[in-house]
Amino acid sequence: MEYYHDTKMQKLFQVLEEPKSLDEIDLSRAVIQNLLLKIINTYGNITVQQMHEISGLHIDLLEECLRPMEKDDLIVQTSGGFLFASVEYTIKKKGHQKAVKLIEENPYIGLAPVTYDEYFKIMEVQIKGRYPLTIPEEVIQRAFHDVVGMEYPKKVLTEAAIGGKGFFIYGPPGTGKTFLTSKMSELLPPIIMPRYVEFSGNIIQMFDPDFHRMRPEQPGDARWVKIFAPFVFTGSELSTEKMETLYNPNKGVYETSPLIKANGGVLLLDDLGRQKEDPNVLLNRMIVPLENKKDVIYIKGAPVIVHTHFIPALSTNLEITIVDEAHLRRAPLHVYLEVPSSDEIVEVFKRNLDMLKEDYDNDVLERFRRVYIPQLEGGESLKPTFAHARDIAQIAQAIRIRRGEDKMTVEILEEALDQHILVSMQRRYTPELFDRIISQGSKPHQ
Repeated sequence: MEYYHDTKMQKLFQVLEEPKSLDEIDLSRAVIQNLLLKIINTYGNITVQQMHEISGLHIDLLEECLRPMEKDDLIVQTSGGFLFASVEYTIKKKGHQKAVKLIEENPYIGLAPVTYDEYFKIMEVQIKGRYPLTIPEEVIQRAFHDVVGMEYPKKVLTEAAIGGKGFFIYGPPGTGKTFLTSKMSELLPPIIMPRYVEFSGNIIQMFDPDFHRMRPEQPGDARWVKIFAPFVFTGSELSTEKMETLYNPNKGVYETSPLIKANGGVLLLDDLGRQKEDPNVLLNRMIVPLENKKDVIYIKGAPVIVHTHFIPALSTNLEITIVDEAHLRRAPLHVYLEVPSSDEIVEVFKRNLDMLKEDYDNDVLERFRRVYIPQLEGGESLKPTFAHARDIAQIAQAIRIRRGEDKMTVEILEEALDQHILVSMQRRYTPELFDRIISQGSKPHQ
């Protein structure tokens, strides 16, 4: 679809074709040769093809760099074939001595980086004029296709995506705040980012597979990756220290913070108020990145400007007043998620059973419904959450498999309900006491 690969993206793909010579690549000969020397020293005997797979550099470009290294008595061929890709190299004494010094300074061995200047330029082209967006209706429908109900919240999140505006999403636990916010990665246009960036001989890791989902179409230059707009989320573990770019000596790279990983997408600060630090202290750290769309990181003491063009999403189960008004102005939209209806939670339960490929009859769904409908209607009046629907479906499947049965039954569902901690607690305590236990973590009275 053109929305995910528009004219600007097509032009970027033309710019980011695979470089086949030193004239076509942004890296210097020295940077490439130092990387190759560390690779050869680490692997002992290694073919050019293997070096290509590790570094992502074209065979012709590797030949242009390896031949002079042979002449300088750093490496030597141990075997070869008709094709240069099959040639095998090993390190020589002079090369080993140099490699040891290089590894002490920078132990990174892996995919070749892009230069800082190239990273900044390509990002600037993509971010400039990104908002407001015109999002096709089919993109909106596809993004929210598995979201049950929530018509008003979906409308607000769509408007947040169109304008690039931050929002506050709040409501009781288990109402789908994280799940719904994650859908914005499909509403926003994709972005091309470098896997690694080189700055003054140091490597900054940009791509994080935990948060960055790759698109099917990819540029020719393997050092760049096209991803869905990022959805980066942090929870109660967040601290001001984790909002900084820190050096990882085991990998030999500077690992970027969530502020940088979210560039071009959405940064969700989940469970605000559950962190050890005051939520306003954490949000104060975001003021400059939010206002300037850029942040400053320090690489061996040297300041480096990086892009932080993200939509902030703030989420909490607590009162919205835990956040200062100044921070709410940076997330001006708000979405309150109501407790789902019995119809909605049954639909989500059904979808989870279907996704798990479970065989069941309608009586299983009706028994599940009775857990959440009023007692006057023959139910248990428990408070429904979408998390219940997912977890109970999975627990029920595990029980069915343990029993060795072929089909989901009401009896199996009953056992799953008994085993679910929150269902069990709601059955045991009054609604008021249950809410206090969950929200405050207090010890219940017997």
